[in-house]
Amino acid sequence: MNKFRNYMSVAALALAVSLTGCSVAGTASSTGQAGTAGTGAQSAVTVASVEEDTHFDSDDLSWDAAEEVAVTLADSASTVAAGSTSDAVKIDGGTVTISAAGTYRLSGSLSDGQVVIAAGEEDVVRIILDGVELSSSTGSPFVVQSANEAIVYLEEGSTNTIEDAASYADQGTDAPNAALYSLADLTIAGTGALTVSGRYNDGIVSKDGLVLAAGNVSVDAADDGIRGKDYTVLLDGAYTVTAGGDGVKADNDTDEGRGWLLVSGGALTVKAGDDGVKAVTQLTVAGGTVTVEESEEGLESAHIAVSGGTVSVTANDDGVNAAGGSSSTQTGSQTGGQGGGMGGGETVGDYSVDISGGDVTINSQGDGLDSNGNATISGGTVVVNGPSNDGNGALDVNGGLAVSGGTVAAAGSAGMAVTPATSSTQSGVQVTFGTAVPAGTTIQLADSSGQLVATFVTAKQAASLVYSSAAITAGEEYTVYTGGTAQVMAGVGEGSLDGARQQGTVTAGEYTAARGPGDRR
Repeated sequence: MNKFRNYMSVAALALAVSLTGCSVAGTASSTGQAGTAGTGAQSAVTVASVEEDTHFDSDDLSWDAAEEVAVTLADSASTVAAGSTSDAVKIDGGTVTISAAGTYRLSGSLSDGQVVIAAGEEDVVRIILDGVELSSSTGSPFVVQSANEAIVYLEEGSTNTIEDAASYADQGTDAPNAALYSLADLTIAGTGALTVSGRYNDGIVSKDGLVLAAGNVSVDAADDGIRGKDYTVLLDGAYTVTAGGDGVKADNDTDEGRGWLLVSGGALTVKAGDDGVKAVTQLTVAGGTVTVEESEEGLESAHIAVSGGTVSVTANDDGVNAAGGSSSTQTGSQTGGQGGGMGGGETVGDYSVDISGGDVTINSQGDGLDSNGNATISGGTVVVNGPSNDGNGALDVNGGLAVSGGTVAAAGSAGMAVTPATSSTQSGVQVTFGTAVPAGTTIQLADSSGQLVATFVTAKQAASLVYSSAAITAGEEYTVYTGGTAQVMAGVGEGSLDGARQQGTVTAGEYTAARGPGDRR
């Protein structure tokens, strides 16, 4: 009896999933597999349009198990199972080459070998990894040379490993440079586990588009962890990346509309020697969880948008950084008043940070939330634990920082403090301490009636706090307290003024000048 494995159509899921960054994930069974999808906000990318804007097609994740070709890997003794006849599988010593569309179930191990996909330009090739160990002493053990799309499917309950050589015999311009390397569109799916060790350079690379639809995947790479070219999309699954270079990225900087990255579901955890999550044109988080535990710069792209999900970034330099190679559009005002952007003649480029939902937490040694253009916050919660040195700020916006909703708590040094621009429709306050307060300090705000309106606990030393929420009314006076009680160890939460000490008052909407007044548009 034939069995069919399938993912629910992404388009069909759009009927059941609201466009707010939610995701739906299923588990494999003997009768089928439920689909995975999420919403996105990269240009026109949404849960309903993922199949239009990427190579991903749910139909490609449906197949007749009776038509699978079973291949058992073994050193110099790989075989095609009896009854799984296929002229498309060629075995030559430690190399297994697949040359046609179809579904191929791999098991076993190659201690020094290679699986090569060299199919037609219109062929969709599915490779099921069902307990596979691949390694090579001379290069990449898994290479997609040609295909319309390669799908690496991780069989439920299986554990798989791919490890490349520490040095490659072929180091030409177009030669593979990753443990799992594809010149074609690449999809990783299934609920099994995959460990990738990129000892030479990168871990997983697609020189076209890359969709991470599911899987429990761990990548450790000498340079970049996971790299797509045209786009990189995380729909679901758990991906853990440790990289000497960038963690996860999309790096096409030549083709218009390419080089973008979308997280709409799943969980991504990154430790990177350079940037954590990076895209050339647009980086969007619409759902799921993104945790950058170590990085130089946490999130970086020309345009960064967060509309849902949870983002937590730790960075030695800037936490969330809208920057890149775009040309400038205007120059920041030097006479516009205090806050709103560092200005001081700084260039305002075609860059942006747009936060409309989700939870964003930043811990940075450099600037916390940094845009070389403009920034908008209209929803969600943004907590910045910024630098202690006066050469950087918790907020650094060359143009205007427009706040119209959500909750913003940005703590850090006082010397370069940036505050919301006059274009903001939601007010806020700026608290500056004569002496920096230590980590773990509870800072609270109460209105003129004594009603508590804000509780914030510092994660590190801070001399300044910029706070904005719907509870703050422009022109109203608020009393600043330290101490009392808080129900959170760090960040924004509930609290009480029991035992708190009054420090002074601030007036909402009245921001003091930092060094280099900026654009107050």
